[in-house]
Parts: sequence; C-alpha cells; structure tokens
Amino acid sequence: MVEWTPKNIEELFELDLHELGEVADSINRRNGNIVTFVVNRHINYTNICVSRCPLCAFYRDVGDIDAYFMRVEDVLEKVAEAVKMGATELHIVGALNPEMSIEYFEAIFGLIKSKFPHVIIKALTATEIHFLSQVGRMSVEEVLSRLRDAGLQAMPGGGAEILDDGIREVICPKKLKADEWVHIMEMAHSIGIKSNATMLFGHIEKPKHRAIHLDKLWQLQEKTGGFVSFIPLLFYPENTELAAAGLVKEKTNPIDILKTIAVSRIVLRNFRSIRAYWVALGEKLAQVALNYGANDLDGTLMEERVTHAAGAKTPHMLHRDTIIGFVKGMHKVPAERDTFYNILRVYP
Repeated sequence: MVEWTPKNIEELFELDLHELGEVADSINRRNGNIVTFVVNRHINYTNICVSRCPLCAFYRDVGDIDAYFMRVEDVLEKVAEAVKMGATELHIVGALNPEMSIEYFEAIFGLIKSKFPHVIIKALTATEIHFLSQVGRMSVEEVLSRLRDAGLQAMPGGGAEILDDGIREVICPKKLKADEWVHIMEMAHSIGIKSNATMLFGHIEKPKHRAIHLDKLWQLQEKTGGFVSFIPLLFYPENTELAAAGLVKEKTNPIDILKTIAVSRIVLRNFRSIRAYWVALGEKLAQVALNYGANDLDGTLMEERVTHAAGAKTPHMLHRDTIIGFVKGMHKVPAERDTFYNILRVYP
C-alpha cells in the first residue's frame, strides 16, 4: 500500500479527471458492482448555536423567531414516524445549544432503545461531544462512555470541515481544533463507537488543505480502523457569512467535485466506503460519482435541513424505490444496508 503524505496526495489533484476516475473505479471494484444505501432519518434536535460559524446557514441565535430546541417527546415522535417508514438508522445531530445537557441525550437514547431496540442510533458529531464535555465539565471519555451506555452506537463525521487550523480560523473559528476532532474520534473508536468521517470542500481551502485532511484521516484509520465511511461534503455558500463577506461566491464545479471523490477513493483505501451524498450533489451528479469511486448513496434521510438552509434545491428525502432506480440506471446493483454496512437486502 502507498505511504501517503500531504504532498503526494496534493499531486493527485493535478491529474486528469478521467485518469483519476479510472483508477478510483478500479479500486472500487473490490466492492463488486454493489451500491449501498440506508433507510434512515435525519433529526436535527436544535438550531440554536453559540458557535455561529461563518460556513453555516443553519444556526440561529436564542430569541430568533425560527430558533428551536426539541423536547424529548418531539424527538421520539419523529423516531416513531421513521420506524413506521422502515428506517433502520437514526442520524441525530444539532448545534451547540447551551441549554443542552448529557442527560437530555441519555433520556432520548434510552427511550429509543426501549421502544425501538432494532434501530441504530448514529448521533452527535465530535463538535457536539466536545461541547458537552465543556458545559458538563466532564472529560470527553466520560461523555462518550455515558452516551454509549445509554444507547449511542455510532457517530456521524460532521464537524471535521477541513482539518487545518488556518482554514478553521476563517470558516469555523469557535469550533474545536483539528487535532481535537481527531482525538475525539480516536477516543470513540477505542471504546467501540464506530464513526463516519467527512470533509467539507469547495470554499476557501486549496488542494493542499484537502490533502492534509485526507492524510490525517488515512493515518487515524490505520491506527483505529474505526471509520466505516467517508463523505466528501460539497459546500453550499448561500445564506452564509462566507458568501456575505465575498470569500465564496458559488459552489465549486462538477469536475472539481468528481476529482475530489476520486482522490478520496484512491487515498482512503483503508475505508470500505466512499459516499456520494445526493443531497449536496444532486441526483444526476451522484449517479455519475458512482463511476468515480463512490459506492454508497447515503440514504432516504426523510428530513434534511442543514444543506437546504445553505441553498440546496434537492429533495428533502428520497424514497427507497427512487434510490434503487438511480443505481440500476448506472447498471449497478442496489443493496440496502445498515449503519455498519451489513447488507440487509439486495435488489438484483
């Protein structure tokens, strides 16, 4: 296996798109012709956030007319709706709301597990874990252990943005530092909580920053093996402070998007899955990405808010049959999975 460095990863971005696509697709063939997806629901329990990141269009301040913080019973109502629609995964994330506590999540996770024990709880980014440790005056390890014991089974990969503190100082200055994100993920993996990893791209970062980011993920995966999937997240600038300041005028182009997905597949060979996040890419580009290294289309979602707050015009959800049709349209075989990539059903 290649020993990656930020320098040789950066050089990949200089190669021709089709050359990268061929290499990425050949690596991807180890997954066979299968493209996976999950029946899941996104639940954003609050949009009140003290971080107020310039990259974000989702956050609200306390007192804003559209600010909200769900009660435990409101979250459970959405969970019940999701289960009724066949969901096997709950993706529960929010914001850095000073009113939240670890007890709030222990109550939610405990009730979910008592009522719907078969549903996998994938919840709380490393940023939220870091914030809970601060407001609760606990160690990160204690926060993670308590949440795991309450029912947390996996973590999403959000909050990574770009793992370079110079970039973070501009796009998310109040969030945890790059090494803190890495440390929290390493800690989660060490106590049996697997996770995804993400990279927010297409804003002020350059290929060298993406290379630094991918190198850190590759190294941590070599160490822990705890990542189940990598999701390159396309940045949408609408309604963000980055756009208002003129730092980002529009989202990046399809060639750059496909290159980033292909480079991710080439570098992160120790990740089983590279995801084409259809919410951000759109259905057609997500389909094309399946020939450039992606082997997963994420899920049905049922209610996506964060990317749409920043200007995404894609649907808020896709039905299982629609996703199956997308995959078959690319002459690949759709397969429904759970959070940990156990195949539940193949649709030949």
